[in-house]
Amino acid sequence: MALKVIGAGWGRTGTESLKIALEQLGFSRCYHGFNLFNDGAKLKYWKELHETGTTDFEALFAGCQAAVDFPSAYYYRQLLKQYPDAKIILTVRDGAQWYDSAANTIFKKPDPFKFPILKFLGKLSTKLSYIPQIYYHIQTFLFQGAFNGKMGDKEAMIALFNQWNEEVKKTIPADKLLVYEVTQGWEPLCKFLNVPAPSTPFPKTNSQESFQKRIEKAIFSPTGTNV
Repeated sequence: MALKVIGAGWGRTGTESLKIALEQLGFSRCYHGFNLFNDGAKLKYWKELHETGTTDFEALFAGCQAAVDFPSAYYYRQLLKQYPDAKIILTVRDGAQWYDSAANTIFKKPDPFKFPILKFLGKLSTKLSYIPQIYYHIQTFLFQGAFNGKMGDKEAMIALFNQWNEEVKKTIPADKLLVYEVTQGWEPLCKFLNVPAPSTPFPKTNSQESFQKRIEKAIFSPTGTNV
């Protein structure tokens, strides 16, 4: 199954709301960053993609028609090369608001005291055994890679955020790109994807308050969570 939609926007730009919206529009399933915590066995594909520029995309995105959030957004060029008919959605928001949200969620370092517990539990659960590896990979490709280790420097991070958005706009042909704020709702999204707009309200989810709870649910739920 080929990806039809690829999200190039960074985390904390409404990517989970977009994921839910895309699935409601029929683009099911949509791969989101939370999926990595829920299915750590696929970390090997992300590592291979990072190191070589390619991987077994069909295995990585099995059953998915869309992919948003990190890590997918970081590799939007490689994904578009693999799926040239896909459309690109760049979720954006005010840079200062983005940073404040990210600083309270994805930039927060995990509790180091949890790792020995996770390593112990990993001997009993294959799912939990991947968690330290996932955090290490995120540190490598995201925090030290895309973010240049500057998470504590607000001005530098806002500049990187804006630079990324401008780069996407210059890289993707205008007819394949939607620059989108989730506060705009259904109309521009449905027009871009050529699908009818639902009568239900546009989804709004994954607030700063719920972020950590969703991470923990993805990690510790015995059956995972549909994220």
